[in-house]
Amino acid sequence: MGIHYKTKEEIELIRHSSLLVGKTLAEVAKLIKPGVSSLELDRVAEEFIRDNGGEPTFLGYNGFPGSLCISVNECVVHGIPNKKPLENGDIISVDCGVYKNGFNGDSAYTFQVGEVDREVQQLLRVTQECLDKAIEACREGNRIGDIGFACQKHAESYGYGVVRELVGHGLGAELHEKPEVPNYGKAGRGLKLREGLVLAIEPMINLGTKEIDQLSDGWSIVTQDRKPSAHFEHDVAIVNGKPEVLSTFEYIEEALKNK
Repeated sequence: MGIHYKTKEEIELIRHSSLLVGKTLAEVAKLIKPGVSSLELDRVAEEFIRDNGGEPTFLGYNGFPGSLCISVNECVVHGIPNKKPLENGDIISVDCGVYKNGFNGDSAYTFQVGEVDREVQQLLRVTQECLDKAIEACREGNRIGDIGFACQKHAESYGYGVVRELVGHGLGAELHEKPEVPNYGKAGRGLKLREGLVLAIEPMINLGTKEIDQLSDGWSIVTQDRKPSAHFEHDVAIVNGKPEVLSTFEYIEEALKNK
């Protein structure tokens, strides 16, 4: 399978799915506090997605048991929702996929639970800046390496570890399409970016080492030194040569402001 460049109509359908992801994450945001379990967040998300005419893409994907990947503290990604209550000072990455009208949306946001250490707050801020810089590099004529380079350079300027084994990806009718989008790389290398390319760009940045382990549950990826990891993800299309973000954090930020 080669790379599937999207038409304007397809990009609009991906946008609809991506916006539903943003609204779902906002519903989750309203509930995040010490004492709530990730399983409860997962239940609310699945119900909301279905009520709005979508299907949770992750549920059953290669056997994954949840609608959300919920990754707490040192868990980088692919955390399985469980009954353990969240604690004050935790951070949780909530990654959500929605399938609607034949296309996928896929976005993630890392939330603070109660009062979080300043050092960890900075990690979250910088990871979101990494995402912004990676998106800025997503322009016609640039290359895949430019996206990873922009992300890596910013993260490493703070001494953070950039995860190598997990990457962003093309997005469309399938959740994971070509090309892969690493969060590290050399400027000017790799696939040339073209009009109609849709990518899920998702920096995974660790407070300490870039090295990771997989837990015995077969899903959860954790930092080797067990220091916190942050994860933010947007869906981005190249439209008129420039990056157009199809997903949004606006609903999330609104929900957090009103808590």
